[in-house]
Amino acid sequence: MAFGRSKRGGGKTAPVEPVTLKILVAGGFGVGKTTLVGAVSEIRPLRTEETLTEAGSAVDDTSGVESKSTTTVAMDFGRITIKEDLVLYLFGTPGQDRFWFLWDELAQGALGAVVLVDTRRLEDSFAGIDYFERRGIPFTVAVNCFEGTDRYPPETIREALDLDAHVPVMLCDARTRQSARDVLVSVVEHAMRIADRAAGSQPAATS
Repeated sequence: MAFGRSKRGGGKTAPVEPVTLKILVAGGFGVGKTTLVGAVSEIRPLRTEETLTEAGSAVDDTSGVESKSTTTVAMDFGRITIKEDLVLYLFGTPGQDRFWFLWDELAQGALGAVVLVDTRRLEDSFAGIDYFERRGIPFTVAVNCFEGTDRYPPETIREALDLDAHVPVMLCDARTRQSARDVLVSVVEHAMRIADRAAGSQPAATS
């Protein structure tokens, strides 16, 4: 994918290859991962959803999300251009325990991640948070504000999840493009801050 930039004199510069970054969208079952990817993607998102069946009722806990009728069994995929020279590729992870073996492959090469949270099922986000903390992958916690649910300030969510002070916590509406975009920008900025700190802590090279 290339973009051209025009000079004042009418000439054109060489095509500019944008920087492409990989972002994971993780969280528990039914938290809104597929919705967020679909809301923000500028291409038709790839979805691997299957209908929930009676056979899966023993392993798919739908308490709190009783109206949910489908589930992601591999991943969601989308793309968003943040600016002319920066493109994000989004990979939504499956939420159920039995599909967690896919996370390691999806996480390879990821700059950072979103951990979507539903305050009705806060404990479902623990596994995702632990996963990214153990692997040193920067992440933003985004509280998906479902209609009719109680809303809590970000600092209350931080305390409940026992998050480090530097981890961004924000409220969002996964159905809204601008809200979802703000979450993704937060992930990129957070990851870049961590990279800058790591670079600053490296000893200067000597000749």
